[in-house]
Amino acid sequence: MNEREKKCLDVLIPRGLVGSCNEILSVPVTAEGLCPLRVSWERGRISSLEAIPKSAVSPSTLLLPRLIEPHAHIDKAFTWSQFPNFTGTYSGALKANLQEHENRQPEAVYSRADRSLRMALKNGCRAVRSHVDSFGCCADQSWEVLLELRRKWKSSIELQLAALVPLEYWGTPQGKLLAARVAREGGFLGGVVVPPFDRALYRSLLLELLKLAEKFDCGIDLHIDESAIDPAAGLKALVQVLDQSGINVPITCSHASSMGLLPARSLRRLADRLAHHRVNVVSLPLTNAWLLGRQARVTPAQRPLAPISQLQQSGVTVAVGGDNVQDPWFPLGSFDPLDLMSLSMPLTQLAPWHRLGLAPFTTSAAAVMGLKWDGTICVDNPADLVVLEASSWSEVLSTPPARKVLIDGVWLDEKTYMTQNNPIEDLD
Repeated sequence: MNEREKKCLDVLIPRGLVGSCNEILSVPVTAEGLCPLRVSWERGRISSLEAIPKSAVSPSTLLLPRLIEPHAHIDKAFTWSQFPNFTGTYSGALKANLQEHENRQPEAVYSRADRSLRMALKNGCRAVRSHVDSFGCCADQSWEVLLELRRKWKSSIELQLAALVPLEYWGTPQGKLLAARVAREGGFLGGVVVPPFDRALYRSLLLELLKLAEKFDCGIDLHIDESAIDPAAGLKALVQVLDQSGINVPITCSHASSMGLLPARSLRRLADRLAHHRVNVVSLPLTNAWLLGRQARVTPAQRPLAPISQLQQSGVTVAVGGDNVQDPWFPLGSFDPLDLMSLSMPLTQLAPWHRLGLAPFTTSAAAVMGLKWDGTICVDNPADLVVLEASSWSEVLSTPPARKVLIDGVWLDEKTYMTQNNPIEDLD
């Protein structure tokens, strides 16, 4: 049987991703937390998981669910060459970003975003949440382009959109119109909360945003505390507003970088409050490590980074995202979740052989995005899988491995095939 036609495979699967199944309780688990299993599928669903016969050859491939990018900026991806930020600073990135935005053309946005989704798909992604610069003359055109691409790619990759504007914009008539449109399209209301800021004013602005999200029944995804000063100032303001307002809408806090600079007891108290309000967090270690804490001719010994493990211990759902790809905010990136996992590993000390080390890239990322499937591998769950030519996590994360992508039980041909006969071009 041709490899592309196979309906079953002998593979290694992370034990933390295997759902409940009595038939495999006795299956051994390697030191890296991998189970050798035979997985079969039909009609787009996993039909069986079985122990591999002892006489069979040990698997040389590792299987994962199709992966997730919970925080991207596909409207500005690949703009580094035209709008570089050689200072590597937050202010330098913002300046170059504004220059790009002033010169933005819908054709360029389409090309960049389409390339982003093609790369994400080929690398094994099933869902992407992108923040969209939604303020100024080009905002409507950017949304039209991205909504068109969402329709184009819907059979293969889910695209969620979050409107990124200055926080005060939501209080204007134009902001309310934008909120109504974003809600109609199933999107998220976003904004930036970065110190220094007037605390009383920003509590008022956050309350306005929460009321707007409640009115239009949509979620919120904020860029918050992407800073090396005034640790967790934005998160503290948000928690105060949530405590007082009683408003309950889905909230994701992206970055939360300076929270990691809090003293341990203060950090725990704040993490507990975030968990109480069911606030999700997306950590973005690559961009934060690149931009934050910079001083001339000084290598920072301490860098702002979301305290992932402490948040998890308090019950906060935490995902890890790639954020910017080859734009003024970060000159690297490739929309490859495995590359992100590898580069994040020494920064976050998350190890994929631990359940809580893998969850931010798989099940927790699915929860943050509100996806229907949590990414666990069990009977009746989707046959949306990535098969890696590697037999250990060390192999997977040392060099990007060759991979095959299964979408609804059908193998993706990287050069010509996409679900429902949508062709994709060669990305090489």
